[in-house]
Parts: sequence; C-alpha cells; structure tokens
Amino acid sequence: MEEQNFFDKVYEVARQIPYGKVTSYGAIAKYLGATRSARMVGWAMNNSGSKDVPAHRVVNRVGILTGKHHFDGTNLMQQLLENEGIKVVDNQIVDFQKHFWDPAKELG
Repeated sequence: MEEQNFFDKVYEVARQIPYGKVTSYGAIAKYLGATRSARMVGWAMNNSGSKDVPAHRVVNRVGILTGKHHFDGTNLMQQLLENEGIKVVDNQIVDFQKHFWDPAKELG
C-alpha cells in the first residue's frame, strides 16, 4: 500500500514543524522528493485527524488556510495558529515568510 506509506512520511515531516511555525503542502512534497505531489500532502493532512499531527501548521504556498474546512469548529485552524502567536487575517497568515519553516533546510 504505497499511498499510505507516503502519508506516513508526510505525517513524520509535519510532526517536526516547530511550535509557532508553518510550512506548505508543496514544501513537504518537495522535501519528500515528490515535488508535484502537494495535493497528495493535502489529502494526507485531511486524513490526519487521529494521528497526532499538527495539520493546522500546513497551509498553501502563500499562507492561505486552505485546509480549514477539515477542522471541527468554525475557525479552529485559525485559533490554533493564533494560540501559537501566528496572526491570521482573512484566512491568510500575516508575515508568512517570517513564520515559514522549510523542511528541506531544517531537516536536510
């Protein structure tokens, strides 16, 4: 079951995202050597509910909370990010580059 293997790799990377930082679907895909698989990373995040994965820290390439509909509650994704000191306006992270964590640079 190769797809599940990929999901598990995505979860491993997502668990490394530090508190107060975010990364993008594409950055995780690129780190895993699957540059064109950002959408698969998104699917993995959508299915991460019971896996102790900080999915709220994974956003699209410009900092928009595209996965917010997969969280229980109206603004849970935004609230989780704001609890970590990340400001969100109109579903987009303010100062996205300041909060961006690149797994390729941080994990080698």
